[in-house]
Amino acid sequence: MNGTGSREGATPQVDHRTGREERGSIFRNRALWTLMLAHFTVDMYVGLLPVLYPLLMQRFALDLKTVGLVSLAYVGVAAISQPFFGWLADRHGTRFIGVALLWTATMFAGVGFAPSFPVLLLMAALAGLGSGAYHPLGALSANAAIPPRQRNTAMSVYVTGGTLGVALGPLIGAFLFTMFGVRGTALMFLPGLSIAIWLLYELRSQGTRDRAARREVPARWAQVPLLPLLAVIGVMMSRSWTLLSIEAFIPTWYSSMGYGPSFYGPLATTIVLATAVGAIGSGTLADRFGRRNITVLTLVLSIPAILLFAQFTGPVAFVTAAVVGLLAASSGPLMLVMAQQLMAGRAGMASGLILGLGFVTGAIGVPVMGALADAFGMQAAMRLQVVVVVVSIGIAWLLPSEERMRALQHESAPEPKQDLLTTAGAVGGGRQ
Repeated sequence: MNGTGSREGATPQVDHRTGREERGSIFRNRALWTLMLAHFTVDMYVGLLPVLYPLLMQRFALDLKTVGLVSLAYVGVAAISQPFFGWLADRHGTRFIGVALLWTATMFAGVGFAPSFPVLLLMAALAGLGSGAYHPLGALSANAAIPPRQRNTAMSVYVTGGTLGVALGPLIGAFLFTMFGVRGTALMFLPGLSIAIWLLYELRSQGTRDRAARREVPARWAQVPLLPLLAVIGVMMSRSWTLLSIEAFIPTWYSSMGYGPSFYGPLATTIVLATAVGAIGSGTLADRFGRRNITVLTLVLSIPAILLFAQFTGPVAFVTAAVVGLLAASSGPLMLVMAQQLMAGRAGMASGLILGLGFVTGAIGVPVMGALADAFGMQAAMRLQVVVVVVSIGIAWLLPSEERMRALQHESAPEPKQDLLTTAGAVGGGRQ
């Protein structure tokens, strides 16, 4: 399954179990919603980690800098492993995607039972490995499950599942660890197990589709348009830098101004939840007006939004934070779909590359913003995020338009073998 070769106006998607064309709304697409729920579950684990910090600090006598290594182990391994798992998915399919979720659930469940801090770091890293495997496999599966004419909206729906998982993870963790302490991690095995089984069942025909789609791919890879791909990667990296940096320091900033957790906790959640809404909204608009146009527009609007968020603190920040989140999250799903189309035949690699680099860049941006805050103050550091947005606008102008995307796909895609065209059509009207 490759998810990159479709053209506008392609044959309607076919239900692989019934053989009937699927003309309905993406909101009746069971495979897409199953993948979204699994995405929610796997990203919920990373949202739980910060809530564990106080318990881990007490158990192992850690300081803040050291306990932060737990998240670094999880996120770092997840980020750097994604391109590799995307490469594997392009060659061997995604039929074992549920195993990746089950692996993450199992490793995370054991975190609360780690006998020492080094073992704890190892288990966090192994849990991150499962997350690194799930993300490119999930994006590749979602791309194959969505209708070609709604790919931006549908991919936004899929991505939103992960955003909600990160946002709600701390709330789930606060209840769970208050009730059961650090060993409450064991209970988090249950949602991972149940969703993994459902995922494997719902996508049980995945292996057949994978084999048929891989037979359609020519022996020679399609040529990758380098400049457009670099522009896509650049936009994804810069947006991750801005969004994750702002999210990370909202509690610290408002705590320094005398606000309590009851204020800055919901404020941090507001910006994360707004990203979920922004992702779906941008996908719908991009299907109508084009991805480059929507990306550039949201970047331009982000400049006043960030400046207002930095300037006016207090209750009004709930409004400005929501606007920042709405705009900042808009480009993620769009860049993911665009990368999958540009890397014809290598949608898994494209997904891993885009998502992995986004994770890494966001992780780098947080300490850089912290250093700026130490030097100039947190409010000034927030304002300086506008510089990153201005750079992003310049990069976004290099993104191909919808017409240019179709031309690039036509120019770079090698001709498929004639005797395999019927097979390709039988698995869903061409690659989607």
